[in-house]
Amino acid sequence: MDQPARAVRVLPDTSGPDKEFDYLLPATTTAQIGSPVRIDLGGRRVGGWVVATDVEVEHSTSLKPVALVAGVGPDAEVLDLCAWAAHRWSGRRSQFLVTATPSRRVAAVTSPMYSGMQPSPESPATARLLSGGGGVLQLPPCSDPLPAVWAALGLGPVLVVVPGVDDAALLAARIRRAGPTVALWPDEFAAAAGGVDVVIGTRRAAFARVGSLGAIVLIDEHDERLQSEAAPTWHARDVLAHRARRRGIPFIATSPVPTPEVLTGRAVEIPSEQRRRRGWPDIVIVERGGAEPWARSLLSSELIAELRDVSRRVIAIVNVTGRSALMACAACSELARCERCGHAVRSVARSTLVCRACAMERPLVCTACGSGRFRNLRPGVDRIAEEFAAAAGREVVVATAASDLERLPAMGADVVVGTEAALHRVRAADTVAIIDADAELLAPRFRASAQFLALVATAARRAGPADAGGRVMIQTSLVEHPVIRALANYDPTVASDADSALRRTLGLPPFGALAVVSGAGASEFADGVDRAHAQVVSDADRYLVRASDADELAAGLAAAERPAGQRLRVAVDPARGS
Repeated sequence: MDQPARAVRVLPDTSGPDKEFDYLLPATTTAQIGSPVRIDLGGRRVGGWVVATDVEVEHSTSLKPVALVAGVGPDAEVLDLCAWAAHRWSGRRSQFLVTATPSRRVAAVTSPMYSGMQPSPESPATARLLSGGGGVLQLPPCSDPLPAVWAALGLGPVLVVVPGVDDAALLAARIRRAGPTVALWPDEFAAAAGGVDVVIGTRRAAFARVGSLGAIVLIDEHDERLQSEAAPTWHARDVLAHRARRRGIPFIATSPVPTPEVLTGRAVEIPSEQRRRRGWPDIVIVERGGAEPWARSLLSSELIAELRDVSRRVIAIVNVTGRSALMACAACSELARCERCGHAVRSVARSTLVCRACAMERPLVCTACGSGRFRNLRPGVDRIAEEFAAAAGREVVVATAASDLERLPAMGADVVVGTEAALHRVRAADTVAIIDADAELLAPRFRASAQFLALVATAARRAGPADAGGRVMIQTSLVEHPVIRALANYDPTVASDADSALRRTLGLPPFGALAVVSGAGASEFADGVDRAHAQVVSDADRYLVRASDADELAAGLAAAERPAGQRLRVAVDPARGS
């Protein structure tokens, strides 16, 4: 019998089940827990991670050797965090380990580089939250988050997560200029793992390997970029909060408009009314008339005045691309629908209608009465840009997610019309106009209110504070809506309280848990969900899985097997889920 030999256990980076395999480690090679490796599996070379070392095996000659150890990777803490996240969001450990692994080879971790510096000014509100074990800081959109970081640094090294790449780079540069040591993750993976005063990065940094840690700070908790759009639909907020609990350190979340998810069960620091107003632009609520939607113009007199003021740069937001998303005949009021499949058609040119479902094109003619005149029930960006150009008498640029990012800043247009993506492409404006707030507030999503508040917060940051001339204009007919009332009074708490009350009544997150199962194999997967933990409801071509909390939902989903070879999507608490 072969003598016992030392080997390592490897989790491959494959799309199959989370299975581990033993491999021999060449005598000249060393590996640590989390080390990225290359292995031969099933006749092909794949990546993977060492999840156990010094594994005893009885028949070492039957094991294949590790082909390559590719430096260092996540440590044991992060491996455990990835395992928890895989269960929480019904994914595979490998999907999270990819997130936690640097894209370039890191040969070794650097020595610790703690400066011991304590810059100022510190945020007194954050200090109060830290002394109580953490919580939520309602920080106006035009306020500086850095004092909150300085307060957290008083407890030791800090992990800071922000929504955007540019946000991370800018904040890292500011911290570095102030004196503390910084690692921008994942580019400076080795320094972060070795230990610095502040590790900062985007959503992925929730899984960063770090040295000593005294506190965790999440900036702009409301921002949807903190959640993965692709399944598994994990959220940095929940990962960071769980990580802080496991380490026994405070978790601080800042936001001008905190979501019910982060507010529930946490202490909250709310700024004074004077500071709130100083940290917001002017909020102008423009009440639209009570006429039918197609009889209203999105060009209110207040907006026209803003467009014609050549001293102001205006960004107008409407989350519909093209010329129109929904149209009706001006003569007989018949909705414009596709002759082939019955779905709504939209205008993409002055004389053409195109079906959004099957792409069939037809002339701009009503199939019921033959009229060639249509009303825009919900005009798109391109159509609105044409109207704005006529009203403003100056150039209008369209900016959407598909816009040329290189050309847009150079255009220098004073009027920009676009979807919400425009707010991430145009860095500053005097006025941001949300021209169809009703469509956002009445969207068929339970997070519609929170998402609209997030949109306004981003708009506010682009416009700047009121004392610098910043203005956010909101056109709506829902002037008594809790969100509109809250914004008019510069008090997001009113909106979050109403939103939380409604969600609690309906058992929706964070007072319940929800998953949307779709794609090939969805029916088989749904049949396997453990009904003792979760309920399953068929909804057209998908399934809604609901449970009392995240743990129960995870247990129910874990009982179901994924059909082999099927493109199944399991989205746990998706941002745009219903």
